[in-house]
Amino acid sequence: MGLCLSGSDVRGGKQAVGGAHLRPTSAADHHNVSGQNDAVDFFFKSRGLHALFTQIELSLSASKLRDLDIASKSDPMAVVYAKKRDGRLDEIGRTEVIMNNLNPAWIGKISIAFQFEIVQPLVFRVYDVDTKYHNIPVKMLKLEDQDFLGEASCVLSEIVTKQNRTLTLKLHNNYGLRVSRNFGTLSVHAEETVASKSAVEIAFCCSHLQNVDLFSKSDPFLRISRIVESGNSVPIYKTEVINNNLNPIWRPITLSMQQFVSKENPLIIECFDFNTSGNHVLMGFSISVISKIQKSVGDLEKLHQERTGATFILPSTQRGHDKVLKSQLFVEKFVEKEQYSFLDYISSGFELNFMVAVDFTASNGNPRNPNSLHYIDPSGRLNSYQQAITEIGEVIQFYDSDRRFPAWGFGGKTFDGTVSHCFNLNGRAGGFEVDGVEGIMAAYASALNNVALAGPTLFGQVINTAARIAGQSLSYDRSKYFVLLIITDGVLTDLQETKDALVRASDLPLSILIVGVGGADFTQMEILDADNGRRLESSTDRVATRDIVQFVPMREVHSGQISVVQALLEELPGQFLTYMRCRDIKPLNVQMAQTCA
Repeated sequence: MGLCLSGSDVRGGKQAVGGAHLRPTSAADHHNVSGQNDAVDFFFKSRGLHALFTQIELSLSASKLRDLDIASKSDPMAVVYAKKRDGRLDEIGRTEVIMNNLNPAWIGKISIAFQFEIVQPLVFRVYDVDTKYHNIPVKMLKLEDQDFLGEASCVLSEIVTKQNRTLTLKLHNNYGLRVSRNFGTLSVHAEETVASKSAVEIAFCCSHLQNVDLFSKSDPFLRISRIVESGNSVPIYKTEVINNNLNPIWRPITLSMQQFVSKENPLIIECFDFNTSGNHVLMGFSISVISKIQKSVGDLEKLHQERTGATFILPSTQRGHDKVLKSQLFVEKFVEKEQYSFLDYISSGFELNFMVAVDFTASNGNPRNPNSLHYIDPSGRLNSYQQAITEIGEVIQFYDSDRRFPAWGFGGKTFDGTVSHCFNLNGRAGGFEVDGVEGIMAAYASALNNVALAGPTLFGQVINTAARIAGQSLSYDRSKYFVLLIITDGVLTDLQETKDALVRASDLPLSILIVGVGGADFTQMEILDADNGRRLESSTDRVATRDIVQFVPMREVHSGQISVVQALLEELPGQFLTYMRCRDIKPLNVQMAQTCA
């Protein structure tokens, strides 16, 4: 078998080649957690597509609608809106008109992007379309000319977290008043528009790679691209870089069917030598026996079954003069499997359990001073701590059934005069849980009156406490995943202890979101975030099994257009899926089906 190349170099930093920072790889499959892929992200973003969503189709039906027609029954049509922060309604879509029916089940679907990190309020309005407009396309109908039948509202996450992804809402008048008059009900069902959940796990290795470095051995990585209908290629995956090795063995990768399309779809596999300059030298490239610059997933499966290798070649500018190398590509592992999405887990009963820890160190400033980061504005304007709690909590609470949240403070001098680096925010010795986001806000405000700001800034105890709760849950319920929000203004004093705690916690169902407030130097937080592709290492040289930290400085949020909740939560579904998939934990309904089979 011969292998071939399409160019002499590819540019990009080492952290983007195959780091641990988990990012989606296509708009159609934002749940893939196979590794960062800067090329794919750029490809889709350059076309106006954003990877951080799942496309959802909403199916609508109604029951016992009001009958406003005299000689016949109402002819209903439903309209769906997204409600913006300023209260403005943006229309998303309309169903068709169903004639003479008070219990319609519309065929037309409403497509919407479900974004985990954003609260997405929806408004549904049902209209009786007058007979004289029946020949006009629904998109052209003027709604003010139609009779109003009722309105309902909800948050998109309320629908997708239902066991059957169906939510039934009572219709009411469009003034928001729930009067006794019966307007009927509206049922909304959500389905993920994913063509297939099929995926393949593949482990590659190479032998006798060409050495293109002068003073050391090559640092190889693979890039996989898919041939599209136009004949061009779209990068879909990059492996990590293996330093100083001519016989590299890469970590297994997972390719979703959204990436490779079908087993017959041609792929290009290129091997590069990493250079710190970003000018990565091409070392070889895979094509099939019939000398096409391609190889399919089916071909890779055959290589694995036959335990044979594919030979690399270097392309030449002259046709027929490609150089055949001794280098070979082998497929050490090939496994077909189902790749479940974040919504598959959530809708089957998995929960996210929210926890929060607030910085009470003296560097925040006296809470009574308007310049303090802890200042409670009598006008009701939220400080940075309150803003982070409410915005993150608003999202997470929809995924937690009891909405009882552990809440702690750290770096403060409590009632007994000692400085504590993990005290109950509610001031109670017997319990650290509070009711809902409102409970966190009330406990925070109360603590500012009862806890003296002190220091230093230590994360270790808070992280260990959260990790202990997450670890204990494994003995009785594997369907819980924990999210700890840490809000801080300062530079860490216990950086190594924090690293050790995070490395230990990386084996647990836990993610940690850190919000930096104020103007401090947050370089240490960037290290904890590990977005440079280097996983954290403990003081005993143990490497974190996965990245569980996401850090965002509030000053960057305030200077840009993205909200703190988007910036913090964009990685959470990927971290959740990495944990579940690495442990082969399946959605609850799949587990039950397999148990009964």
